[in-house]
Amino acid sequence: MDAISSASPSSARGRNRRGQGERLRRDIIDATLRMLDELGDDEALSLRAVAREVGIAATSVYIHFADRDALVFAALEQCTHGLLSDLNQAESVHDDPVARLRARLLFLGTWVRDHAGLYKVLHESTLNRRMHLVFKEELAVRTTAAVQRCLDAGLAPVGDAVTLALDLRAAVHGAVSIRVNEPGLAWPPLEEQIDRFLIKLIGVSLTNK
Repeated sequence: MDAISSASPSSARGRNRRGQGERLRRDIIDATLRMLDELGDDEALSLRAVAREVGIAATSVYIHFADRDALVFAALEQCTHGLLSDLNQAESVHDDPVARLRARLLFLGTWVRDHAGLYKVLHESTLNRRMHLVFKEELAVRTTAAVQRCLDAGLAPVGDAVTLALDLRAAVHGAVSIRVNEPGLAWPPLEEQIDRFLIKLIGVSLTNK
């Protein structure tokens, strides 16, 4: 399931009944994700604009979130959990560890293409310097585990999975980030680049991809 809700904002929202506070919180986060994806900049987001998007008073946002950073943090956390779930699903259709790793990276590239604004906020915003986005660590952990499976299966030369995964992440994030920030240039297909990264950095064979 996409991490961004496709539900349209409420134009006139009534008072939440007792017990519906969590629903309002989810609505605020969903609206924030839509707006961040459009803006590509967390500092361009205002709590008043989020309130208008949801159809509530600005004071209602403060009931759930102390400030903009707290709201963006919660939104990115939900986004990342959704992305992790989707990445696992993309891997699950394959049995071969190399195919699973490749599917993971290809899905990430597709997600960045479809949600370039969220990608910029998640990885390139100043929020990364102001707050520790701890939920992002699971993305690295799972990539390392995917590389380790290739090593354990004898499908890649012996090496340190943490180091290999870090090199791979740097290459893939560089490839997708440069496409987001310089979309007008003639880039090679991302699929071809990812295949080269897997061959050159991890040392796997893609003859059966």
